[in-house]
Amino acid sequence: MPKPSSVVHITERSLWEAARERGTYEVSTRGRTLDQVGFIHFSSREQLPSVAAFLYGAYDGPDELVVLVVDPALLDAPLKYEPVKPGGEEFPHLYGPLPVSAVAAVEPWG
Repeated sequence: MPKPSSVVHITERSLWEAARERGTYEVSTRGRTLDQVGFIHFSSREQLPSVAAFLYGAYDGPDELVVLVVDPALLDAPLKYEPVKPGGEEFPHLYGPLPVSAVAAVEPWG
């Protein structure tokens, strides 16, 4: 399978803004950190709607959601495609912090 030119991650704007100040983003999913989960969960563009519905379907948080568009060629840590459950759909997982410099664009969600 050819490597995609980008992968995406949906998050809350305040988490992204804090990462911009630190230089790295380390949230896996909905507030769970890289240290807690072991990787940062990404999606393809095609997977994003179902991931957003699963994680933020009834989202009533104070922050608007944003989509981080990431260039895999700029990552410092391994990006592995793995199923969430055996035999299931594969998702990209980053096994290390996301450098802010690897984020090619930030798009509003919704």
